[in-house]
This record gives sequence, structure tokens and C-alpha cells, in this order.
Amino acid sequence: MLLNLISCLLLLISMSTATDDIYVKFDLAGDGIGAENSFILRVVPAWAPKGASRFLELIDSKFYDDQRFFRVLDGMYDIWIAQFGMSGDPKTQRIWEKKPIQDDPIKHSNTRGTVSFAMSGPNTRTTQLFLNFGDSSKVLDNDFAPFAEVVSGIEAVDAIHKIGEGAPSGKGPSQGEINKHGNTYLDSKYPQLTKIVSARVVDKSEL
Repeated sequence: MLLNLISCLLLLISMSTATDDIYVKFDLAGDGIGAENSFILRVVPAWAPKGASRFLELIDSKFYDDQRFFRVLDGMYDIWIAQFGMSGDPKTQRIWEKKPIQDDPIKHSNTRGTVSFAMSGPNTRTTQLFLNFGDSSKVLDNDFAPFAEVVSGIEAVDAIHKIGEGAPSGKGPSQGEINKHGNTYLDSKYPQLTKIVSARVVDKSEL
């Protein structure tokens, strides 16, 4: 029943007719994650319908389960982001990387608690996301369209391990190595990273 509901929501959002917000709960684990070990996103299709639709498609496929926050910048470049969205299974990642989506007009600011897709240029959004745990609007608002915001559990977001910039610019993981080896590389070289245990659609009553 829940999968059928999600499929219907995806269809409506892709047709830009959905108006209801959807809630997604992320359960976390790792160093520094305490009793407050989850956060809930409110997905707002009106902000960025294509981004919201792709995100829910990925949630429906359990794509974000058992992933790591591999790039977390705490004020560097005047942004505060926790980046994730690379599958622990390289084969799965390669499949989704071949499915970019078109850009959405930017209707909301990258303020604290918002979530946007990362991209490498126009119309290149696929799976990677960044969660703004600070106000990154001054730098990011010209290019990145938020589609969701944290409505519960911001303390868990603040506790995400701040690994810094990725290799070769910083001490964090190399995205090239994640692409090749997935969680095998991350768990052996960066066991301190915060993990996403699961991400699933929930009812508003769970807020």
C-alpha cells in the first residue's frame, strides 16, 4: 500500500500537479550521534517539482540506505553543508548517474535546514544532495534549488561528523574512490563518517 502511494505521488509531482508536502525520516548512526539520531524532512514539491520527484523516486528505491555523509563543510567557502547521495554499491551508482534531470527554477533560499541537489553544471542533477546545516544562501542561491527542509531533529543534523573537504583538496574521501569501491573504501579509510541507516516516507503524525 505504501509503495503504491509513493508511486502515485511521484506521478503527480512529475506532472507538476501535486500540492501536498511529503515527509521523509532519516535514521542516522556513527560517532557523535546521540539519542537524537534521526531527522525528518518536509519535501515541498512547489519549491522544485523535478527535484522533489527524483528524491522521492530514490527514497522509494531505498537508494540512500547505508550511505555516508562524505563531504561536510563547516563554513568553508562561506557554506555549511553535509553532502551525501553516493551509493555504497558502485554498480547502483553508475545506473543512476546515467539519469540526470532538468533544472528547476530557484524559488527558495539555501537557509539552515534546507536540502538541494548537488550538480556539476546545468541539467546534471542525479543523486547527490547537500543538507544546509547553516545559512549557505549567499553562495548557493544562484545555482541550487532547495526542495525540502528539516522540520524535526535538527540536533541530529548538527551532530553529523564534519569531515571537511574531499580529496585531493582536503582530508575527506575521494569521490572517485567512492565511485570505484563504494562503502568498502569508506568503511576501511573513514570509519568515523556518519551513516544513513535508512530513509523512508512517514506520516505527518510521526513529527
